[in-house]
Amino acid sequence: MDTFPSNFKHHYASILAWSLCAIMFTTCMHSSNSKIHCNEKDKQILLNFKHAATDPSGLLSTWSSQQDCCHWNGVVCHNFTSRVTQLSLPCPLTNPYGYNDFFDKSHCLTGYIDIMSLFQMEFLEHLDLSDHDFLAITYDSMNSPSCHNLSLGNLPYQCENSSTLNYLDLSGNFNLVIQNLEWLSSVSSLKYIDLSDIYLNVETDWVKLMAMLPSLSELYLVSCLLDNMSPSLQFANFTSLQVLDLSSNEIHSEIPNWLFNLTCDISYISLDNNLLRGQLPEAMPNFQGLKSLVLSNNHLSGSIPDWLVKLEHLSYLEISSNLFSGPLPVNLGNLSSLVTLEAESNLFTGIVSEKHFANLTNLKALLVESPNIIFDFDLHWIPPFQLEVVCLGPIGPKLPQWLYTQTSLKSFGFLNSKISFEAGDKFWSFVSKIEILLLAYNSIDGDLSNVLLNSSLVELSSNNLKGGLPRLSSNVKIFMVNNNSLSGSMVPLLCHNMDRRSNLEYLDMSSNNLSGGLTDCWTNWKSLLHINLGNNDLSGKIPPSMGLLENLKSLHLHENNLSGDIPLSLKNCHSLLILNVRENRLSGSIPNWLPHKAKVLQLRSNQFTGNIPPQICQMPSLTILDLADNRISGHIPSCINNITAMIVHIRSFYAIGYTFSVYGTSYIIKENLMLLIKGQGSEYVSDLYLIRIVDLSSNDLFGTIPPQMFSLTELQSLNLSHNQLTGKIPKEIGNMRQLESLDLSRNQLLGEIPESLSNLSFLSYLNLSFNNLTGKIPSGTQLQGFGALSYIGNPDLCGPPLTKSCTHDGIFGGTRPLDADDDDDDDDEFWTFFYMGIGVGFATCFWGVCAAIFFNRKWRHAYFRFLYDLRDQLYVMVVTKMNKLFT
Repeated sequence: MDTFPSNFKHHYASILAWSLCAIMFTTCMHSSNSKIHCNEKDKQILLNFKHAATDPSGLLSTWSSQQDCCHWNGVVCHNFTSRVTQLSLPCPLTNPYGYNDFFDKSHCLTGYIDIMSLFQMEFLEHLDLSDHDFLAITYDSMNSPSCHNLSLGNLPYQCENSSTLNYLDLSGNFNLVIQNLEWLSSVSSLKYIDLSDIYLNVETDWVKLMAMLPSLSELYLVSCLLDNMSPSLQFANFTSLQVLDLSSNEIHSEIPNWLFNLTCDISYISLDNNLLRGQLPEAMPNFQGLKSLVLSNNHLSGSIPDWLVKLEHLSYLEISSNLFSGPLPVNLGNLSSLVTLEAESNLFTGIVSEKHFANLTNLKALLVESPNIIFDFDLHWIPPFQLEVVCLGPIGPKLPQWLYTQTSLKSFGFLNSKISFEAGDKFWSFVSKIEILLLAYNSIDGDLSNVLLNSSLVELSSNNLKGGLPRLSSNVKIFMVNNNSLSGSMVPLLCHNMDRRSNLEYLDMSSNNLSGGLTDCWTNWKSLLHINLGNNDLSGKIPPSMGLLENLKSLHLHENNLSGDIPLSLKNCHSLLILNVRENRLSGSIPNWLPHKAKVLQLRSNQFTGNIPPQICQMPSLTILDLADNRISGHIPSCINNITAMIVHIRSFYAIGYTFSVYGTSYIIKENLMLLIKGQGSEYVSDLYLIRIVDLSSNDLFGTIPPQMFSLTELQSLNLSHNQLTGKIPKEIGNMRQLESLDLSRNQLLGEIPESLSNLSFLSYLNLSFNNLTGKIPSGTQLQGFGALSYIGNPDLCGPPLTKSCTHDGIFGGTRPLDADDDDDDDDEFWTFFYMGIGVGFATCFWGVCAAIFFNRKWRHAYFRFLYDLRDQLYVMVVTKMNKLFT
């Protein structure tokens, strides 16, 4: 008899069944987690990848054939199938914020990637090898019958490409060159591709190849040196594309039709920092779902089309730094979803008022600046938004009152404006609560000596500021007040008592009228990374307290009246990369303790004496060595070829400078240097990290040029002029294939110009004048393309481009120049009679022998007997040889 109701039995049975399932599931999970074994095929593929890579820091140290690959660094396996589903191995980079010259990748993987071999892991979904230093990709293994000789024991497996790979990130491999992208067709499941910072300019059909991937939704090709995006292509079959980022390339066409004809629901387009030209189309593109359109820093022109202000979902519109003209559309105020509007540095005209922003309730960033627009806001207008970032221009003579209603501001700026502020003005109290203050390139005047600045970043560059320096709170990290008319001492700024320890990292007060000494108060500013006090009227010695700045990376004291030695205390600045003290009155010897890591030494136009210290050769990162216009003597160190940065090419996308982050975006304040190259001074900023220079001109150096100098194969400019150098120009000069400027003028060099000089195909400036060079200028090369001034002052040089010609090759294989001097005329006359004498003598002897044979019968018979005997001897010799050959 049943003791339980039937419905309870059924309920109990269900509970029991579910309990058993749960126990079995837990057991299976525990078993699978504890006994996952990597698939042998996947393991072999990964070991081959490790073998092809160079691993200087042991990132793949856990990848051992004795261990389960599911526990290797960066490898993720499926819990049940044990197949590799993820290889996520980005190179960990050092913190990019602060002062940097390039990202250090010495610890990253290098070598090559056999990409098709990795794709043979059929269950691979996620592949991330970003930020390494791979040099090449090979993709030919799929054509190999044995799939790159991978096998399981003695049994080769069938090759199959991954059908599940949806994420591919190879970005940040700066030295990687990809010749073509056809290999992408084997992984049609890709949804996310990031190949940023990789050379792709060789591949011209990238648009068509990418469009063949039906699932592709995000495509990032930033800084790939792309120079076209198929402008003639009408349609591209991107069916799933949502994000397209082609920023920071070299695309120099109009925006192509295929982009405006996309049928997919794209939401993000970024084409900023290119060379795009032309106008935006008048017809409405298929951009109904577009949320972000970034077109800044191009050459786009014309007016803003009506369709742009009808994109109801548009949140980010960035069109700064173009050539857009006409009025700023009033109906921009209807874009209620707009969060960011950036329209700086264009050619807009007309009036901008509160009507342009009437309904922008979500607006957080407003940047509108153009030299020909007029801001005319109602004095009583209260905006419907609270901004975090604002930059306007031109405005003045007073600030619009509505700005004072913005209580959430983090960044405030205006450009090209004429405004006068006094120390007690409420403006300074208002901006003291703002993190970033950008007031550059205005006509702001007033005395700021009693103003306390409190923002983290303060830029007051290129204004009309006069009087003394302002005071800085401990919150200020970046202070730029260069290109003004500030005067007086630096004592009020540097030597005042601070409540808290300073956080100042970047200080630029260059190009003012500051006077007095450098003070000895640097002990309060130990956080400094960059100091620029150049182009002032500072005097006295460099104070020893500057040696307390142990974190200092860049020191510019150029174009002042500083005197004395470079203090020994600077030896404590171990991290110093740039030392620029050009055009002062510094004296003494060049220090032999200069920082090992230094990249730039610019000591020109001072009064330094003594020899070039051999410790220069122990600075492998040095790229600019400028010791010109001093009183340095002695020999050029023969160990100069130890400066490896002038021998090995290092590719980097990052300019030298101070890097900081604002709201998740990185910015860089780039270093700049005035360098004398090709006979003229030029300022180098963005391309400074590419420059390789040695300038030892206008000194008292003597001896020969060491051949090791010409091992510096990455050198672009070499100037040894105005010295007392002797000897020949070494033939090794032909090794310097990157050389663009060469100046060896006003020395005592002798001998011929080496033929190898013609190998320098990039050479565009040459000066060999006023030496003792001789012989013919090598012909048939670009050396004839330089003017005669490049060779003047070498009296024994001849040949084009000089008017002085050279003789033809002589009987001894040499050349001899013709000259108008009497001695040379005598020599020419001698050689003329010498050659005539040889010709007459030969003719006389020849006809004399013929006459003797013809008129003397005995001689004639003897001569013919000799010929007959010679004939018989030749006949016998030939017959004898033939008989031996056939017997």
